[in-house]
Amino acid sequence: MTTEAVIKVVALCGSLREASYNRGLLNAAMEICKDSVKGMEIEYVDISSLPFTNEDLEVNGTYPDDVEVFRKKIEEADCFLFASPEYNYSVTAPLKNAIDWASRPPNVWADKSAAIVSAGGNFGGGRAHYHLRQIGIYIDLHFINKPELFVFAFESPPKFDSNGVLIHEETKHKLKAVLLALQAFALRLKRQV
Repeated sequence: MTTEAVIKVVALCGSLREASYNRGLLNAAMEICKDSVKGMEIEYVDISSLPFTNEDLEVNGTYPDDVEVFRKKIEEADCFLFASPEYNYSVTAPLKNAIDWASRPPNVWADKSAAIVSAGGNFGGGRAHYHLRQIGIYIDLHFINKPELFVFAFESPPKFDSNGVLIHEETKHKLKAVLLALQAFALRLKRQV
């Protein structure tokens, strides 16, 4: 009897807002994964308690407790699912801060796969995608190229309810396609190691 490998995904949200549409995308991804994507588990990891990146907080090669816990989660993950709105053509400050903490020596992002989803106005957070991909080059994070998911959150028909819950079926199908692509890419990278 062979056991199928389980891909462990850490989900990170760039928005700290409780009813964030981007958090809604991650919640929907966790539900979709549990219901219809075998061999993959998604864990949401909250980044709101991380202090600002500051080398003065690093003592004898250790980090503050919240940072150590966060880094361990990143290290143990096979891959990542990022959801972030676009702030000033980039990723949000909380997400960049989390990325920076986990890239401190030793870089625990290295040689893992990731996917990005976003919800927002205008370009649906697309420029945040592109900037996050640039950051990924330096930290040796490998993003899936397709499919991309930019949710135009403020256009009709409604994509989310007032609590930030994803209600749009077409977007759920697109989100599932992202998850399946991430799973396939993560498995491919694991086989190469």
